Amino acid sequence: MDLHHLYGEKHKNNKMEQVIDTNELGESIVKVLKGIYDPEIPVDIYELGLIYDVMVNTDYEVKILMTLTSPNCPVAESLPREVEEKVKTIENIKEVDVEITFDPPWSKDLMSEEAKLELGML
Repeated sequence: MDLHHLYGEKHKNNKMEQVIDTNELGESIVKVLKGIYDPEIPVDIYELGLIYDVMVNTDYEVKILMTLTSPNCPVAESLPREVEEKVKTIENIKEVDVEITFDPPWSKDLMSEEAKLELGML
């Protein structure tokens, strides 16, 4: 299952078409997400598998669907706010909405090979 989804559309603006480069914007968002760490685990939240989906619309508004390692995670309040604040620093991003879900619940199976290697699980 591809958990990292990015899309863009053509947008008519004053008779000119502006096309968002979703690949470039997506890479910028992922780079920012890879700089955010769960304080209890020395692996970034992207490699940890906490990011389920990233969506961008033609108005440069971003929606991020993410989870936490558990509903009782001590950073349940601060981590989504950190994600929102850091993604908002990307040029042209106008709005960031971070939604937390526990469906499906996070499990170690969502971690990348890199994260598992970092944590000595391979």
